[in-house]
Amino acid sequence: MKAVIYTKYGPPNVLKIVAIEKPQPKEDEILVKIYATTVTSGDVRLRGFDFPALVWLPVRLMFGLFKPKKEILGHELSGVVEAVGNAVTKFKIGDEVFATPTLLDTGAYTEYICIPQEREKGVLGLKPKNLGFKEAAALPVGGMTALFLLNKAKLGKGQQVLIYGASGSVGSYAIQIAKAQEATVVAVCSSSNFDMVKSLGADRVLDYKKEDYTLIDTKFDIVFDAVGKTAKSDARKILKQGGNFVSIASLTNLNQEHLNKIKELAETEKIKPYIDKCFPLAEIVAAHEYVGTGRKKGNVVIEVTK
Repeated sequence: MKAVIYTKYGPPNVLKIVAIEKPQPKEDEILVKIYATTVTSGDVRLRGFDFPALVWLPVRLMFGLFKPKKEILGHELSGVVEAVGNAVTKFKIGDEVFATPTLLDTGAYTEYICIPQEREKGVLGLKPKNLGFKEAAALPVGGMTALFLLNKAKLGKGQQVLIYGASGSVGSYAIQIAKAQEATVVAVCSSSNFDMVKSLGADRVLDYKKEDYTLIDTKFDIVFDAVGKTAKSDARKILKQGGNFVSIASLTNLNQEHLNKIKELAETEKIKPYIDKCFPLAEIVAAHEYVGTGRKKGNVVIEVTK
């Protein structure tokens, strides 16, 4: 089977398509034929090892000091169950599923993957019935991260929410989840993405290149940093008394409950993945180059199986 591997850190062209042996499921595993995966900012950062100096060494020790410990990237996927182990009870052959091994693990840049039905770190579930494979693959990481952080910020009905970096994957879901709670949403992004964030429900848009969000005349219940590029000290200037600042720069603890909830939100059409571009697996280098520009909107999908 085909897989995309990287044996050293570096630019997109370190990614190579190779043939590897098709895995066989253990007793408690399902074998998934992958239909789609994505290129997340986490994939790009890991490939190039673009981490701040403060965390560079501990992250290297975690993921590989001199070369990657795990050679296959890919943080989320959708596909069809092709085989099951003898002890598997929750899934059957033919089930359409979506999953993520979470930020501390990867492995979706391949045609097949074995996943335990009970997972300690990652999450796995039946695909939302109303989404195609490309959309479902783009749902777990961004959707669960947005949900986790908005829950942490105590999102409530009718609140005032500002989302900094609203046009990325996490930001696009945060807009929709906040609007599902009838919040008023101010989206901060570049002017080229105004139409996109408005289409997702943003009530007001600010161009971060032209306007300092900390100077606007509104106080917010939540300031949500969806790109890790603003600070709590800045957010305090526009937070209400008792308001909350949350950022993707903090650790998230994503679990099965979060996947179940975003599936429910998707099936009730309260959230929908925004797909910017779709590349075939053969163009994985071009996909990484595009995401590396920092100009992607929502999600970039890799089609593994047509």
